Amino acid sequence: MSPSKLDSTDSFGHEEASVSCSKPENGCVDSLSIFHSEKAVEELLQQTPVAGMDEHLIEFSEALRTVAKALRRAAEGKASAQAEAAEWKRRYELERTRNIQMERKVSGNNNCEMLQHWWIRSSLDNAMDMLRIMLPCLFFWEVGKEQNKRIAEARMAEQFSAEKNGDIDCERVKNSDNQSMLQNESNEYSETGCMKHGIWSHEVLRDRESDSNSNADRNKIMRKASFKLSWWCNGENGDQHKHDIVSFERGNITTAERSSKQISLKWESDPQTVLILTKPNSVSVRILCVQMVRWLRERKKLNVYVEPRVKVELVAESSNFSYVQTWKDDSEISHLHMKVDLVITLGGDGTVLWAASMFKGPVPPIVPFSLGSLGFMTPFHSEHFKDCLDSVLRGPISITLRHRLLCRVVRDAAKNEYETEPFLVLNEVTIDRGISSYLTNLECYCDNSFVTCVQGDGLILSTTSGSTAYSLAAGGSMVHPQVPGILFTPICPHSLSFRPLILPEHVTVRIMVPFNSRSPAWASFDGKDRKLLAAGDALLCSMAPWPVPTACQVDSTNDFLRSIHDGLHWNLRKTQSFDGPRDRDL
Repeated sequence: MSPSKLDSTDSFGHEEASVSCSKPENGCVDSLSIFHSEKAVEELLQQTPVAGMDEHLIEFSEALRTVAKALRRAAEGKASAQAEAAEWKRRYELERTRNIQMERKVSGNNNCEMLQHWWIRSSLDNAMDMLRIMLPCLFFWEVGKEQNKRIAEARMAEQFSAEKNGDIDCERVKNSDNQSMLQNESNEYSETGCMKHGIWSHEVLRDRESDSNSNADRNKIMRKASFKLSWWCNGENGDQHKHDIVSFERGNITTAERSSKQISLKWESDPQTVLILTKPNSVSVRILCVQMVRWLRERKKLNVYVEPRVKVELVAESSNFSYVQTWKDDSEISHLHMKVDLVITLGGDGTVLWAASMFKGPVPPIVPFSLGSLGFMTPFHSEHFKDCLDSVLRGPISITLRHRLLCRVVRDAAKNEYETEPFLVLNEVTIDRGISSYLTNLECYCDNSFVTCVQGDGLILSTTSGSTAYSLAAGGSMVHPQVPGILFTPICPHSLSFRPLILPEHVTVRIMVPFNSRSPAWASFDGKDRKLLAAGDALLCSMAPWPVPTACQVDSTNDFLRSIHDGLHWNLRKTQSFDGPRDRDL
């Protein structure tokens, strides 16, 4: 740049400064209003500084840069505060809903069993409490009796010495009597306090010995610190299930081996109603459905429910199927779990997912027949359906409790906390970038703890039953379906250190689209019901209280291992030949 241009620019800057200073009321206000927007600030900062510029303009530009940072921090703080408020409100609603459900559950048909269980446990607890109360009280009673004996001996010694010296102090004897009375009252108060409150921090165990032992032997006490284990989940006390997991008698913790036991279902009364769900557009499934409906009705005398589409097909084939029942609208589907004793699916894993999605609450036991492709959740074969159903209806049978995820969408601009009804997911919920070409930017929280910021194609929150589906394709681990947990699997993360996680069942995972994200995200639930997540929106996922019970051919572990061997050919390779070079015998 030529010197003439520099001079002209410098003079122009001085002229502007003089004009703005000569008109403090108008000029200065107009010049400041230009920089109120962040865009104007960035444009000013991007300009190349001119040689000879005054130092106060440089300081002013630094101040504007600081203001821009403060504005961004304030926006991020506001977004974080809104998300925190929505989370606390959600917890309050969940606590309220859980309390209502617990009240209804207590007033249900299991009152007799619950009262009997409570009576047995309360009797044992009362007996243990009485022992804990009586042992310390007996100890303090013995100590108090010993102290009274020593005080009486001391008083008699004082009286004997006073009589011997001929100087008996009546006042001293009276004070001694008062002191002994106070001591006796304090001992009695400690004993009554023991019996009344019964709160002690230690279990006191004392060997019963005769009074002829020495004082050192009498004071020999064995102490073991007592404690209590409590199960907490999001600030909620879950103490009622602790004895199913561990036992902690006298301060020793031992596991109850609950997770290693198979689950068995035994009918207390014979099933009366069966629901059959079929894969559409399949001739083999339609033929099998006709045979199964006729056999269940004629041989087992069961009431049969089918979908409206299937009933039309059955009636069109023969008018003898008029006894088959169905529903008219979606409102009747919500009451199916009160009518149906057993669900039979004819198809693949997708048919099992469809059957689970029909029940928004408790799910009846499902008997899945394999008529699909892979069949991780369909262990039964259609060729022997009569023998299979006969053994299932007779019972007992092994079942697998497949956990589901409860998902809710929270809108940033919504007046209510939740946009729609919750989604129940048996496989996984996927948050991806959709049709956008930008990286997905997602902030992830586990309860109140920040987990990470996902930058990649997306994120998968999967159940253990869905560990062999999309999560497996994205690099996640295969997990036994009865292991309670949430799989946290990234999709093509732009980081070499981003590995999948398995979170415990009691946590609540919150996925939020930050305000500085370049594009929105899309959420899909078991591959359906895609929802747009704009900036500020969040997705909350937790373990649903209603699992999906599926019948096992052998047991849950055998069926799981057989499915990954047959469906995925897991670790299948040729066996190494035995002939060849070997290690020499040592």
